[in-house]
Amino acid sequence: MSINLRGVGVALVTPFTAGGEVDYPALTSLLHHVTAGGVDYLVVLGTTGEPATMTPEEKHRVVRHCVANNPGGLPIVVGIGGNNTAEVIRTMQTFDLTGVSAILSVTPYYNKPNQRGLEAHFSAVLEAAPLPVILYNVPGRTGVNMTAETTLKLAHAYPGQAVAVKEASGIMSQAAYILRDRPEGFFVLSGEDNLAMATVAMGGDGVISVSANVFTETFCRMMHAALEGDFRQAAALNLTLHEATDLLFAEGNPVGAKAALAIKGTIGNFLRLPLVPASEGLMTRMRQQIERYGL
Repeated sequence: MSINLRGVGVALVTPFTAGGEVDYPALTSLLHHVTAGGVDYLVVLGTTGEPATMTPEEKHRVVRHCVANNPGGLPIVVGIGGNNTAEVIRTMQTFDLTGVSAILSVTPYYNKPNQRGLEAHFSAVLEAAPLPVILYNVPGRTGVNMTAETTLKLAHAYPGQAVAVKEASGIMSQAAYILRDRPEGFFVLSGEDNLAMATVAMGGDGVISVSANVFTETFCRMMHAALEGDFRQAAALNLTLHEATDLLFAEGNPVGAKAALAIKGTIGNFLRLPLVPASEGLMTRMRQQIERYGL
C-alpha cells in the first residue's frame, strides 16, 4: 500500500466532555473543521490526542469514529507506539486498522535505548507492521534522539514499509542529512510547526501539525504556498502564526491547542489528568493573537 504524505497532516486532539468522556459530537465537528481548512490527511492518536490516558477500547472507538466520519475521505494515520517492542507489535497486529493508511510509531520513551536499540526496535516493528510506518522522532518527549544515521539505515533497509519520518528534534542539520541521503519515496515531515516552512525550504515534504487543529486555514495556506515554492507568501503567513504557535506549546501540548480551540468555540477546554487547562494568562495572550491576526 502506498500513501502520499506530502502536505499537512493534522495531529488531531481528542475532545473530552466536562465529565471526562470522549466527546464524539465535538470530534465530528473538529473533523469537519480541519477538512474545510485544507488539511491533507488526519493523524489520530498521536501525542496531541492524549492516547496515554485513553483505554484500549476508547482508542479503537476514536479511530473507528474518524474512519466513519471523515468528510473529505482523507487518508488516516494512526499512532501506535510505546516502550515495549513486543506490545507495540501485538497492538499493531490486533488493532482494527480498516480504512487506515499508515501507522505513526514513536521512538521508545523512558527506557532511553541507544542507537542500536532504536534500530533493533524499529526493525522488529517494521517487519511485523500490517501497514506502512512513519518513524516518529521527538526527543523532547521521549528522552532519546534518533540520529539521521539510524533513520537512514531504517529507510534504506525497509523501502515501502518505512515510508517517512516525523522529525521533531528541532535539529535542522539532522533533517538536512536525512533529506540529502534518503531513498526515493521516503517523506521527511516536520514535527515542529514553527520549523515546518524551513524544512520545506530545504526540500522537506510537509508537516504533521498541532497548529492545523486550530489555525487550520492560515496554516494550510502557508504550508501549501511553501510546497509550491511561493516563499514570499509562505513567509508572510508564517510570521502571523509564529507567536500563536509558540503559545500552543507554552504550557504543554495539547493544553494550548485545546485552549485555542475553546476560544474559537470548536471544542470544550477539557483534558485528562495529569494535564490541566491553560492558565488565564495564557488564555488572554492566545485571544490577543487570534484577534490581532484574524486566526
